[in-house]
Amino acid sequence: MPAYHSVYNEDTTAKQIGNTSILPFKSQYRGVAPLPPNSEDYVDIITESILLFRANSLFRNFEIKGGADRLLIYLILFISDCIAKLSKTEPNVNEASKQLHTLAVDSFALPGEAGFPLNSLYAPAGSRMDGDYLRSYLTQARVETVNRLIPIFYSESQDKPSKWWMAFNKRKFMGKSLTV
Repeated sequence: MPAYHSVYNEDTTAKQIGNTSILPFKSQYRGVAPLPPNSEDYVDIITESILLFRANSLFRNFEIKGGADRLLIYLILFISDCIAKLSKTEPNVNEASKQLHTLAVDSFALPGEAGFPLNSLYAPAGSRMDGDYLRSYLTQARVETVNRLIPIFYSESQDKPSKWWMAFNKRKFMGKSLTV
């Protein structure tokens, strides 16, 4: 069975920085992300990443079919980082929210920079301005991902994260332990 790919790979209107798509998503956090269509049934890239996290994190190989897949991989790795952060101490919902929001806005390596885990699969930004835009976009995507994950992680209790989600800390993405 092949891995699940992003439905946005066919979107030719999406801006590309390097070879990563800049896709619209709903966000309460102010930033540079394009606004999504005004539709109730619109599933954005962040929701797609959360929905495909479990299935795609089990695959050893993943054929990248477009820039949206690169963004999907990035967000799946970030979700994995969030799970790893929470599973070390299993904090309550307020502490987890603080820890994950700090993780989301902390400095991180962009494609092409030293320390980025999958440099061979991503092209660097073409200019410094594009790199700054990508950093702002990814920061907004990371914060919005955290905002959506907290209610999922703490759906059973406000004191401890769900064991189902935390079980993924035991697994490694593509045979390696990666952080973004």
